Amino acid sequence: MTRATATRAVLRTEARLFTREPGALFWVMAAPTILLVILGLVPSFREPSADLDGGRRVIDVYVPVSVLFALIMAGLQAMPPVLAGYRECGILRRMSTTPVRPAALLTAQLALHAAAALVSAVLVITVGRLAFDVALPGNIPGYTLALLLAAACGLALGAAVCAVSRTQKTATAVGTAAFFPTIFTAGVYIPVQAMPDTLRQIIQFTPYGAASQALDEAAGGVRPGWFALGVMALWTVVLTATAVRWFRWE
Repeated sequence: MTRATATRAVLRTEARLFTREPGALFWVMAAPTILLVILGLVPSFREPSADLDGGRRVIDVYVPVSVLFALIMAGLQAMPPVLAGYRECGILRRMSTTPVRPAALLTAQLALHAAAALVSAVLVITVGRLAFDVALPGNIPGYTLALLLAAACGLALGAAVCAVSRTQKTATAVGTAAFFPTIFTAGVYIPVQAMPDTLRQIIQFTPYGAASQALDEAAGGVRPGWFALGVMALWTVVLTATAVRWFRWE
């Protein structure tokens, strides 16, 4: 068996295992859409809000927020415990003696969680449009770029969590500790656009604060600002370097 064939076999196996995890599938692919639907059922959220520029509705800004929620769930809650569990059980060490290298498993996990999060994002956008008449992103290329950068940043954050966690329980605990401030900066509790100016300026330096800004700008039809895109790219590089530096196969 060649290494390429073995790598494809790992990807197929991990895909089957992923589809058999109802918890991960629910939180990554269903929960963001359910969040959007629950918020959309609040009558005042479907009316123009004085707290938002341009007479926008709360439900309009919560579509990008729900998209980011999917990325956060994939990066912080779903992926780190899986990889840490494989390492804790010695699976990665045993794989190093076969034609399949542990890096193939890591690549498969990154690809699967990225794909699940992106499918969830498309589902959120579709439901927002059909159920609540939320306009489709006005700048598709800019929205796509911001979404891919946010996904890369989220997975890099998850890899960093796995790298500094020796066991599956530790990965779950660290991921959960990072989860709550992360969803705050993404605007799940309060939309970033409705936050006080000072707080908004601070949050723009965080990965998902920048992602929220970039997606909101692209949704409105303008090109995302270079500052927001640059912040996401910088965090991706820093978190990836952290994961590479501290990650251990056993």
